[in-house]
Amino acid sequence: MRLRINRFTPSRRDLIYSRDIEASLVQPHFVVSGKLRSEEIDDMPGIYRQSVDVLLDTIGRDMDMGLTSHMLFYVMDEELKDPIATMASEPDSPLNVAIRELRKRHGNEIVIFSDVCLCTGTDHGHCGVLEGEKIANDKSVGELVRIALSNAEAGVDYISLSDMMDNRVAEVRGALEERGYHETGILSYSVKYASSFYGPFRDAASSSPKFGDRKSHQMDVRSGYDEALLEALQDEREGADIIMIKPGLPYLDVLKVVSDEVLRPVAVYNVSGEYSMVHKSCPDSKSRGLMIAEVLSSFARSGASIIVTYHAREAFSGKLLR
Repeated sequence: MRLRINRFTPSRRDLIYSRDIEASLVQPHFVVSGKLRSEEIDDMPGIYRQSVDVLLDTIGRDMDMGLTSHMLFYVMDEELKDPIATMASEPDSPLNVAIRELRKRHGNEIVIFSDVCLCTGTDHGHCGVLEGEKIANDKSVGELVRIALSNAEAGVDYISLSDMMDNRVAEVRGALEERGYHETGILSYSVKYASSFYGPFRDAASSSPKFGDRKSHQMDVRSGYDEALLEALQDEREGADIIMIKPGLPYLDVLKVVSDEVLRPVAVYNVSGEYSMVHKSCPDSKSRGLMIAEVLSSFARSGASIIVTYHAREAFSGKLLR
């Protein structure tokens, strides 16, 4: 564990240590191949799949208004997918190109998170390498390390491990250390439930499994606090720099319990289903703004230092929390 990772740049410090909710927000983005592509996602108004050229302009406008933290998801073309998500670690993948270009344009003023999981790049849609219809944990971890190193080389701030394989934090941390990436952080989705709130995201990222589900590795929604703490504390011991709880609203109690026990900063993911519910219940911007402010305040009050939310841009542009 290198404690200075979270202190390495002013933008990391502002994200993690500010007591201002607005400064704690991270905007997710979906990156696709091609040029001049900007496709609004069904059930997620205002959120788009964008090619790198369009994405750079979008994030440039976000940066201009003070939204400096961004999480990137690679939406891979179907014909490029294979059983181990080979394309995800290629230097010229849209996600790695976006990381390099964002770093070139914005230097250390931006905080870049890259999602690392196999589900968006595998032809079967599962989060790991399959043996028959079973996910092979340790083989999967090896492939996650491969992708994580490619993102580190591109210049990402935080590898965001969203797969929920056992021991992957330790393996990725070891690989980063071995190759000299001493300032690259790890955000671990430590407490990630097999939730019904992910539907719009799976459509956006083309990541639905072709068969079965993810209940063998994501947490059971009925599980208690002990398992959440075991997951979080293990990832903390293995070297995670940030601990993530996902989803957010149904698990505010878990967020509070975990944030009270761990010593690393805690993030929460305000997921696609939660975002969609807000938009469907409040189509007008004024009433929606009040609801967004209430939602984000509940995360901060429950112990989140970082809030990953599709509402980040609207919160900034509408000055909802000022």
